[in-house]
Amino acid sequence: MGTKRRAFLIGSAAIVGGGLFGLHWRGSANRSAAAKLVQGKGEHSFGTWIKIAEDDTVTLYSPHIDFGQGSNTALAQMLAEELDVDMAKIKVEHAPAEVPFANAALGRGFAMPGANVPKMLDSTVNAVFGQAARWMDLQLTGGSSAIRATGQYGMRVVGAATREALIETASARLSVPTGELKAASGVITHAKSGKSLRYGELAAEAAERSLSSTPTLKTRDQYKVIGKPVPRMDVAPKVDGSAVYGIDMTLPDMRVATIIAAPVRGGKLISVDPAPAKAIKGVEQVIELENAVAVVATGYWPALKGVQALAPKFDEGDHGAVSTASIFEEHDKAIGAAKEAADGVDAVYRAPFLHHAMMEPPALVAHHKDGKLQIWGGTQDPLSTKMVAAKAAGLDDDDVTFHPMIMGGGFGRRFPPYYQIVGQVAELAMKLDHPVKLIWSREEDVRQGAYRPQASSRLSATLKDGKITKWEVNYAQPSGAGPEGDLLYPLENQSIDHHKVETHQEDAFWRSVNASQHGFFTESFMDELAHKAGKDPFTFRRDHLPAGSRARRVLEEVAKRAGWGTPLAQGRGRGIAIVESFGTIVAEVIEASVLEDGTPKVHKAWAVVDCGTTVNPKNAEAQIQGGLIMGLSAAMGEAITLEKGTVQQSNFADYPIGQMAAGPIAIDVHFIESDGHIGGLGEPGVPPAAPALANALFAITGKRIRQLPILMQAKG
Repeated sequence: MGTKRRAFLIGSAAIVGGGLFGLHWRGSANRSAAAKLVQGKGEHSFGTWIKIAEDDTVTLYSPHIDFGQGSNTALAQMLAEELDVDMAKIKVEHAPAEVPFANAALGRGFAMPGANVPKMLDSTVNAVFGQAARWMDLQLTGGSSAIRATGQYGMRVVGAATREALIETASARLSVPTGELKAASGVITHAKSGKSLRYGELAAEAAERSLSSTPTLKTRDQYKVIGKPVPRMDVAPKVDGSAVYGIDMTLPDMRVATIIAAPVRGGKLISVDPAPAKAIKGVEQVIELENAVAVVATGYWPALKGVQALAPKFDEGDHGAVSTASIFEEHDKAIGAAKEAADGVDAVYRAPFLHHAMMEPPALVAHHKDGKLQIWGGTQDPLSTKMVAAKAAGLDDDDVTFHPMIMGGGFGRRFPPYYQIVGQVAELAMKLDHPVKLIWSREEDVRQGAYRPQASSRLSATLKDGKITKWEVNYAQPSGAGPEGDLLYPLENQSIDHHKVETHQEDAFWRSVNASQHGFFTESFMDELAHKAGKDPFTFRRDHLPAGSRARRVLEEVAKRAGWGTPLAQGRGRGIAIVESFGTIVAEVIEASVLEDGTPKVHKAWAVVDCGTTVNPKNAEAQIQGGLIMGLSAAMGEAITLEKGTVQQSNFADYPIGQMAAGPIAIDVHFIESDGHIGGLGEPGVPPAAPALANALFAITGKRIRQLPILMQAKG
C-alpha cells in the first residue's frame, strides 16, 4: 500500500462515523488484507496472527525477528495455551514486512502495560493502537517487548478468541450448547454424545466469525504449556546448518560490495581515485555515495581488497576536534562538579560509548528489477526497513519488498533509522544491473556504529540516622534518553534531571537501553551511601524498600542464595545490586577477586528475577545469564573512544569482548512467580551486573569505581 494511499485511509478512518466506525472498519479491512498475503488453499486466517489449515497445522506469523532470544518459542507457547492446541502442531514464520502486519499489541504493551480496560472499551482501544501501529510502520523487535506486549495482548488474546470461535462453530454444527463442549489438543469434544471435531474441520466456518476482543483468558492454575521448559524451536536448524542468516543469502548472478565511510561522523566525500581498486582482479565498480565509497566485485574478498586500496578524501564537517574528553567536559558544564558532603555523598559517575559487537556484521542483499526493489536480511523492524529503503531508492512503498531473515545478534543496532546499511544497499541496487550483497567489514562496523551514548551522572544524597533523606540526580547524555534514571527506592524527597548534551555520533538503543548506565550509577552510589552510613550494603538497600514489596523479596532472596554475610575465601569480595527495567526486577550478587596484574576475576554470580510470570523457564534463565555476562563484559573492558572526531577502535583486538574463561564458572538464576504484570527478559539481566561487580571490587580493595570500563580504572 503506497504512502499516499495509507495516509488517505488513515485520514478517512478518523472522519467516518465520528472516528470509531472508521477505526473498526479500517481494522477489519486490515485483517482481510493480511489474510490475502499469507492464506493458501485449505488455510484460514484468524486475526492477523494465525492461520489454521485443514490438516490441523497452526501457523503463527510472528512480528518479531529471531536473533537468538528464543521469544518466538514463548509466543508459540502462549498461543498454544489459549488455543488449546499441541505445540507440535504450531510452526512459526516471520510476519511479512507489510502494513497489515504492523504490531498493534506492541503499542498497547508499551503505552498501557497492565492497564485494566473496561470490556466495552477494549475493542476500541485495540482499534486505536492498530491504527497507530500501521501509521508508524511498527513491527520492531526490542525493548524486551515480545512476551510482555505481543504475547500478552496479541497471541494470548487471538488464541483464546479463536478457541471460542471454534467452539461456537462446533456448537452450531452439533446442535449442542457451547457449555457442553471441551477444547483440548486441537479437538472439540462433546462428552455426552461422544462426538468430536478437529480444528481443521471447523476452521473454514469459524474464520467467518468475528473474533472477540475480550475472550476469557486462562488463569495461572489452568496453565498446561505456559511455565514449561519447552525446547526452543529455532535451535535445531541453527545446529544442523539449515537456518539461513542475512549474510548467507545468495542470488543468481549476485555481486558483493563493501564500503568505507567518512571517519569523522557527519563528514562528506570530497574525491576518490577508483583506479587502485579497479586494478584488483574481481573488482567491477567503484561507486561514490554522499559520505562513503562502495566497491562492487565478484566476491567479498576482492571487494574488501579494493576498498583497502582506495585513499578517499573526506571532510570533517564541524566535528574534527571532538574527543571523549571534550564530551565529558560538556557533561561537567551541564551537571556541575561534585562537592564535599559531610552529611551524605556527592559523586560523579561516567559511562562510555558502547558498541553492539554483533557476531554477524551488517549484511543485506538487494535487487532492483522492472521497477521493483527486493531486499533480504535481518533487521529489528522489517516494516520500517521497507519504508526506509523505499525512501532511499526513490520508490513508492508498494514497489519495495523486504524479506525478513534471522540475525546473528542485534541488541538495538539493527533498527532502520540508524542502521545505515539499509539506505546504502537500496541506493547501490538502483545503480546496478545485478543483485548485490552489501557487507560491512568488522572494522567498518566498529568505527561506524550506532552507540549506546556516552553519559555522566552527578548523584547527591544526604543521610540521617542511616536513612536517605534527600536524593538528587543530574545526568547528561543526548536527547534520546528515557526514564531509566527513575529510582527503584520510593524516596519522598528526590529529583532527577536530564541535561541534554548532543554529540556528532549516532546514538542508539543498546541492550537494556539507558538502564545499563543508570543501573551502574544508582546502585554503585547506593553502595557509597551504605558505606558512608556504616551499614551493610544489603541491609541498607533492604531498609529502603517497603516490607512485602516485590523488590524487597527479590533482594532478600538473592542475598540468601548467595550466602550474603557468610565468610569468603581470602582475597574475595561480594557485591550486590538491584534494578527494575522493562517491567522486571532483577537483583544480582557477584563474587570476585583481583589478580596480581589488577584484572578483576569473577568467580560466581547469582540472579533473582521477578518478571511476573515466566513463560519458558529454561529460555528465561538463558536470557538472564546472557544479559549478566554481556553486562560484565561491557563493564570490564568495553569502550568506544574518540580523538579528533574519529573512533579509535576498529576490531575485537581493541574493543575486547569478555571471553568465556574470564566469566563466572557458575551463574545461579532463580525466578519468583508473582502477581506483577508480565515483564521482559531479554534486557533486565544486564543493568545490575556492572554495579554488582564494581561493588565487589570495592569490598576487596576499598577503591570505588566511578567510571567504566573497570579495567581502565582498576589498573589506572
